[in-house]
Amino acid sequence: MRITLKLVFLLLILLLSGACVSEFIPQIDEEEELLVVEGIITDQPGVNTIKLSKSMPLGKKSDAIPLGGCTVSVSDDLGNTHQFGETEAGIYSSDSATFKGEIGRYYTLHITTGYGINALNYESFPAEIKPVPEIDSVYYEKTVIQEDYEDFFGIDGCQIYLDAHDPENNCKFYRWDFSETWMLRLNFSVSNQICWLYDKSISLDIKSTAAYTESKIERHPVQFISNTTDRLTTKYSIQVNQYSMNEEEYSYWENLQNLTVQTGGLYDIIPSSIPSNLRCLEHPDEKVLGYFSVSGKTSKRIFIKDDFRGIIDPYADCVTDTVYTAEFPGLNIDTWILLTHGCSFPCITFYEITTYRECADCTTRGTTHRPAFWQDE
Repeated sequence: MRITLKLVFLLLILLLSGACVSEFIPQIDEEEELLVVEGIITDQPGVNTIKLSKSMPLGKKSDAIPLGGCTVSVSDDLGNTHQFGETEAGIYSSDSATFKGEIGRYYTLHITTGYGINALNYESFPAEIKPVPEIDSVYYEKTVIQEDYEDFFGIDGCQIYLDAHDPENNCKFYRWDFSETWMLRLNFSVSNQICWLYDKSISLDIKSTAAYTESKIERHPVQFISNTTDRLTTKYSIQVNQYSMNEEEYSYWENLQNLTVQTGGLYDIIPSSIPSNLRCLEHPDEKVLGYFSVSGKTSKRIFIKDDFRGIIDPYADCVTDTVYTAEFPGLNIDTWILLTHGCSFPCITFYEITTYRECADCTTRGTTHRPAFWQDE
């Protein structure tokens, strides 16, 4: 009996101790709201954008707050100043007809927040747009995710690489990102059967060749596509963008990359500990998050249309019922016709239907507008 009471007592202690767990937010010397700057200007034609926001205090699980109503401009070392207009909340854009970065020029970002006595002025350190070489090639190789066995035909993946080199050996710090486009063709002859889908890279991809005798990049992995997506089902395209950097910017991205692979421990790097290239003129000790980048930019696009084994088909189970009339409540609202089966008398026409709109309308995922760069068969 005593043993039983002791066990019950121990169980109660364990239950109560487990119920008293609360979130611990460490007390650190960090302002509740910091200016966050994200932006890049390049030597390529087009609109350049600067994104401004306010960070959230440590422990808050909300996204950064867009910062509107600011004055934003970029000046160069020749005394020219270019205004950036606010196109949406917290997004400031250049006029593509009047502004484009130039290789060898130094650029400075200027930001004014608030009004009157509450106005604060922020400025980046001048940075030079360094030249960047062309991408030599972007190519792919099939990879085996799972081997064949018995009646199983295996699973393929697709690894995309790039090669590049700088014969002048001027560019030693590189950064890459990419944009993806792929064609979606639904399994049924519905009105919106063909669409194009888009996505962009979200991971940091940088490399330094400063320790090498020549600036040469070979078989640099850009993107891996597994069988868990339908990107490779019909036709796929990727545009890879290559950027030049100076050593200071490379150090910033390298520190940020280290941050993203941390395990989340109490003493890991926090974003405000990564030095930015921006400062507040009125309060030099104020921390500013983010980085104003100036880069040379080159791009290369490839198309992939190949047979890959084991690619998933998210539309394999679209048919949810079979009916013998095309007139019923909810048609094209919560029920859609996928296939009509008809025959001559005395057969009865019947219809295969679905309650999943994505099976009958590709615009739930993409757009029917064909990209200007898309290559026909």
